Amino acid sequence: MIKNNTSIAMPTIGFGTYLISDEDAPKTINSAIKIGYRHIDTAEVYRNEVGIGLGLKDSFTQFSVKRDDIFITSKVFPGNPSWGREVKNYKMCIEACDNSLERLNLDYLDCYLIHAPFCKDHRLEQWKALCDLKKEGKTKTIGVSNYSQSHIQEIISEGLEIPEFNQIELHPWCQKPELVSFLRKKNIKIVAYSSLVPLEGWREKPNQDSAKSLDMKEIGGDKSSPFKRMSAKYGVSEAQILLKWGLQMGYVILPKSSDEGRIRENFDLSFEIDNTDMKEITTMDKGDGVAWPNGDPSNAE
Repeated sequence: MIKNNTSIAMPTIGFGTYLISDEDAPKTINSAIKIGYRHIDTAEVYRNEVGIGLGLKDSFTQFSVKRDDIFITSKVFPGNPSWGREVKNYKMCIEACDNSLERLNLDYLDCYLIHAPFCKDHRLEQWKALCDLKKEGKTKTIGVSNYSQSHIQEIISEGLEIPEFNQIELHPWCQKPELVSFLRKKNIKIVAYSSLVPLEGWREKPNQDSAKSLDMKEIGGDKSSPFKRMSAKYGVSEAQILLKWGLQMGYVILPKSSDEGRIRENFDLSFEIDNTDMKEITTMDKGDGVAWPNGDPSNAE
């Protein structure tokens, strides 16, 4: 077993870019960096790497930041035959990274992830490609996304380098305590996405499908809801409560917005949720994630 040996710190408040278009990305990235974000998260399937690259280039010119000041994460989509998406082999994963670097106009990534564990018979081959990309200096750190304990155990059993990060859906309704405990024991840093799932209105716009069920209690429509009460108690928004919960749990978080006011608000998390409220949130776990319309990919075979 080869332990991960990362000494590179991923900023704990990252800027998520899923559903941000290539056209909107330059302005949005510029706003995020101006506000203080130093971690940008994207993926080849987001189809916005070109725009993000333009936003980064503009920010380097406008603000007193250098390439080394910004932590950039991207992801290779491994394929999924059931979706009509070709499975990527070793060579294709290498090429995917090269293509992401070209679109982003960067010489290296700070982190490169396998987006999901969809390709059972090719997962190890794909992981070996990421290990070699790290050796070549094309990415400083490597990891996975949506991997369960069993998926990561495959890598460990093969004697390969352990992932440095696992990016998974985590919020009060999806807490995955057993997986979180396993990741901590293996020194795999946890990156939480979809922190704002419990918010009323989360992904309700066209083309923003998810598996969030209609019978899930929406916090915005109930004045007695715990997040409403906490929002009033701490003098912050419900979104800030959800994001701060992730930080206090020790996760990296990836808030996303195209509105500069909300981008700024999501970065302003200097308050503390007290122990009583943190314990109450622990009781809200509903199970699997809902961000993917076809179900939580961590359940893949």
